[in-house]
Amino acid sequence: MTVRNVDQVILVDSADREIGFAPKPDAHDGRGMLHRAFSLFVFNPAGELLVQRRADEKRLWPGYWSNSCCSHPRRGETMDSAIHRRLAEELAITAHLEFQFKFQYWAQDTRGSEHELCWVYAGCSAERPRPNRHEIAAWSYLSPRAIDIEMAYMPQIVTPWFRMEWARFTESVPGRLAPRRCG
Repeated sequence: MTVRNVDQVILVDSADREIGFAPKPDAHDGRGMLHRAFSLFVFNPAGELLVQRRADEKRLWPGYWSNSCCSHPRRGETMDSAIHRRLAEELAITAHLEFQFKFQYWAQDTRGSEHELCWVYAGCSAERPRPNRHEIAAWSYLSPRAIDIEMAYMPQIVTPWFRMEWARFTESVPGRLAPRRCG
């Protein structure tokens, strides 16, 4: 018998209390299981956001534009370790990241769903991304104004969580859009 080596996500209740674990694919089947996730917003020194187009081989929302990086902490992994691990895996960069907010959402795709309690971080990096082609098909830096225009005129090409997170960023103090510390 062969056992698959599959990452396990952390299942949580609506108060973000850990209640168990599940293989990542199972957590995204059907209507999904509520699990812990994170989203990263990485700005360059000019205040532009690094956005990415998800690889066509991604199970959920392939080919959609999204924020800089998203994923899940693994079983037994701290959130701090997870966000830096994933930023290195997907974009081969480092960034000083600061926690912004948490929110819960559910979104259905044709091949499954996202049911996540998502921790959102923002930071800055002057490093040039070197994307993992299995995760990212394309990338660009966009000004907040350009993102607003894309969201308004082509929302169908943007991941649902990016739309929700961006709305929360833009309703807050504008200074949050461009973190002060970059390196």
